[in-house]
Amino acid sequence: MTGPLDGITVVDLSRALAGPHATMVLGDLGARVVKVESAGGDDTRGWGPPFVGPEDDPVSTYFLAANRNKESVVLDLKSDDGRETLTRLVRHADVLVENFRPGVMDRLGFGIEHLHALNPGLVVLAISGFGHDGPEGGRPGYDQIAQGEAGLMSVTGPTADEPQRVGVPVADLLAGLHGALGVTAALREREVTGRGRVVRTSLLASVVGVHAFQGSAYTVAGQVGRAQGNHHPALAPYGLFHAADGPVQVAVGSQGLWVRFAEAFGIDPADPLLATNGARVTHRDHLVEVIDGAFAAWAAEDLLARLAELGIPAGKVRTIDEVYDWDQTRSQGLVIEVEHPVLGTIELPGPPIRFDDNAFAGGRETHSPPPALDEHGAAVRAWLDEQDAAGPA
Repeated sequence: MTGPLDGITVVDLSRALAGPHATMVLGDLGARVVKVESAGGDDTRGWGPPFVGPEDDPVSTYFLAANRNKESVVLDLKSDDGRETLTRLVRHADVLVENFRPGVMDRLGFGIEHLHALNPGLVVLAISGFGHDGPEGGRPGYDQIAQGEAGLMSVTGPTADEPQRVGVPVADLLAGLHGALGVTAALREREVTGRGRVVRTSLLASVVGVHAFQGSAYTVAGQVGRAQGNHHPALAPYGLFHAADGPVQVAVGSQGLWVRFAEAFGIDPADPLLATNGARVTHRDHLVEVIDGAFAAWAAEDLLARLAELGIPAGKVRTIDEVYDWDQTRSQGLVIEVEHPVLGTIELPGPPIRFDDNAFAGGRETHSPPPALDEHGAAVRAWLDEQDAAGPA
């Protein structure tokens, strides 16, 4: 067993990030993922810098981030051979993932009805930018566009006049996660019905789906959230403050914690402007000024130690290198080592899920590197020959 999805075969027609992230999650969980690429390869093979490796065969670190635990086969889906090979893959697969614009699969001759005629048990995941239907269902989907259109940028940034995108392509990543979740649910349903289900999600749906309190503040109370920098719009103090030599983050999530926090740093917890969470949110600028003043005499490390003694949730703002060098990160299996066909031994960000006491993230004992273009073309075709010869299961 290489994970809970051992025995599941995924045909991955997706490219860029949302679909590849979904299939990487499935691969982390043990599924066999056959990544179908055009002759030019996935778009992200050319995204960078940074590139690493030899000058005549550079490797995109962007591609490396989204394609571990996959096999690569090149197919021209407009050719007879390419369509025939994909047909064979569909017959022997459990899942097909695509993130073309709505209608492209039909034009290629692989619409839903045809896919299910080839394989009634096939689970199909279709990820789009703004949904497969509706007045704007045909729009192309790119992460930053979706972050803006789905409202995320309006609640991110220092002020309402300075909208900011999140520093990673979170709309793509969320769509991939929601897609993978839908696939696992559809596979479970197939155990009962024997038939595959079409799972759909989009960048728009995946961002709106995590609006959380920002969404209900509008739908229930009619309040439109706005960017407020590094402070929570509904809790205070909850955000970034400044010690003498750098920032610290503090999360005072209850009235009891507030009293303990305030008394420890010489702040009157019963001050009418600060006595309740509602008052502190209303007078946030005053609160931040008071806390920054109290923290000004503290070095950040000493301050964090004191907050820990008090039981006040707090933390530093780490850079990316600090995160990957952190013992806690590595203890959680969040850095994995693989043998890349061009780069040799490299470390990659690892899967975020562990099972039971298994130290191996994703349930796998080993992970395979992101593949070279068409690295597994011959092996995949040989496997298809074996499957065809064996006949129906």
